[in-house]
Amino acid sequence: MNVRAAAAKVLFQVVDQGQSLSSALPAAQQTIKPRDHALLQEMCYGALRYLPRLESIAGKLMDKPLKGKKRVLHHLILVGIYQLSYMRIPAHAALSETVEATKALREPRLSGLLNGVLRNFQRNQEELEAFAVSHDAGKYGHPGWLLKILKSAYPDKWESIVEANNLKAPMWLRVNSQHNTRDEYLSLLEKEGIGATKHSEASDALKLDRPCDVKDLPGFEKGWVSVQDAAAQLSVDYLKPEDGELILDCCAAPGGKTVHILERTNDCKVVAIDSDNNRLKRVYENLKRLNLKAEVLCGDARTPDEWWKGEQFDRILLDAPCSATGVIRRHPDIKWLRRSDDIAALAQLQSEIIDAMWQQLKAGGTMVYATCSITPQENSEQVKAFLARTENAQLVDSDPENPGRQILPGDEDMDGFYYAVLRKEI
Repeated sequence: MNVRAAAAKVLFQVVDQGQSLSSALPAAQQTIKPRDHALLQEMCYGALRYLPRLESIAGKLMDKPLKGKKRVLHHLILVGIYQLSYMRIPAHAALSETVEATKALREPRLSGLLNGVLRNFQRNQEELEAFAVSHDAGKYGHPGWLLKILKSAYPDKWESIVEANNLKAPMWLRVNSQHNTRDEYLSLLEKEGIGATKHSEASDALKLDRPCDVKDLPGFEKGWVSVQDAAAQLSVDYLKPEDGELILDCCAAPGGKTVHILERTNDCKVVAIDSDNNRLKRVYENLKRLNLKAEVLCGDARTPDEWWKGEQFDRILLDAPCSATGVIRRHPDIKWLRRSDDIAALAQLQSEIIDAMWQQLKAGGTMVYATCSITPQENSEQVKAFLARTENAQLVDSDPENPGRQILPGDEDMDGFYYAVLRKEI
């Protein structure tokens, strides 16, 4: 398929049909030549980062919106505008290839419309781009409801958060200490001409100077290294697993934290549970590549009696379902798939899960509550409410008035993440 037609279809599936980019994009890549995979990804990610700007421009250029079966052509227009505004593709090539995509989308009669709209944009580009950033959604590339939350929660930092969200995320690696120390692996990368820097806190983390194919990473297929953001790697530092313990990784898929626990310990029994059977496939894949073993279960974390009959756990890592507002730079579709009322619904789900999981923790045991969100309702306020209703819960190394640690997007080039360490009193 024409790569621009594929991009238009992905945008249609995400924006109009509510599919996630992480499912729509890989499926679309199967329909195009491998050499075009990176181009498709750039157009889809970029258009979703700046969606309100592109929509504003398209609205100015169209007498009436395209509807029904022709909606995918609307997204093709957005793809065309994005190329002309943000990409280094020569304008004549971007225009001709985008118009050509109407054939692949079985709407060749609309090629004249596409051509006219995009040429009109070229003629009036400066004026149209100025209009596109004349409102907050266009200027900041975020929906109004999310901007409102960020301004309220982070009055002095919200603009830097928004800026970080709109940047391309770096590629972080997690070195498997069972095979190499971080310094040893850094030397292996240098021999391959791959530049990287160490994280100051996450002891297994390396940030590549430039992203690369995992096939180019020394020992990737042997399990020497994995791709994982440094903020996510800190979960094991907060959990502090010890050899021989029984540990639960709750809401574990895709399994990066499960295998990190196993990499750091010996003779631990790790149970990984998630409610999504399809996502659990990734857990199995990670375990297989790294030659590690865990008990993998499918179940609802709110009802552990349905899937666990064993003893209580020494430690529980609860990476709770959340709005994922801390990882927008990696998943720009989050901005358009989430709604303001999702936050309260997720907070309710999180409170039910943390209460249920607390009953599965041994006296004296440790639970790490984690999210990849940056909304207080899901994080510090969630933990405050839990502490208020749970007599035997003790907050570790944190201020009860502002519990836990909130990492913001861009902090030391990490994703946004939240951690709170809780100990069950004896």
